[in-house]
Amino acid sequence: MNKMQEIRIEKLTLNVGAGKDQGKLEKGLKLIKHLTGREGVKTITQKRIPGWSLRPGLPIGCKLTLRDKDLIKSLLAKIIASKNNSLKAKQFDTGGNLSIGIHEYIDIPDINYDPDIGILGFEICITLQRPGFRIKKRKLQKKKVPKKHRITKDQAISFMEKEFQVKIEAN
Repeated sequence: MNKMQEIRIEKLTLNVGAGKDQGKLEKGLKLIKHLTGREGVKTITQKRIPGWSLRPGLPIGCKLTLRDKDLIKSLLAKIIASKNNSLKAKQFDTGGNLSIGIHEYIDIPDINYDPDIGILGFEICITLQRPGFRIKKRKLQKKKVPKKHRITKDQAISFMEKEFQVKIEAN
């Protein structure tokens, strides 16, 4: 296989949505610290949504982006194990990225219950890339990634099956 066609994990993003509840937000920050040993950051609203009583500048969640390959592989292996090593095809998007929702963090093996956090769920988004994807983010001469170099849903599914021995269920 061509080295430029190899798929790899670019980043893993943990997200805890809290809404207006500031207590849940603090528990979410503790959960991220409990799972990864790193501090998360608060996400702030940009828009005013009167129906939900949201205004700009209000913290409504927290997140953490991981780029450390070893930590990503170990955390992702535990999370997939909590899902019985099976994922659904609808969890993959057309760009080859993957999202997993965890209802309760205590479902993850080797993670103990913390009474300060309580029972809380979170989302994980995995972004896949190939070598050469930098051209869409660089400062000078930004370009689009060519269609033949993009990651398709089927390629992302086969990558997860090969790397993490995941069974993919039909929708």
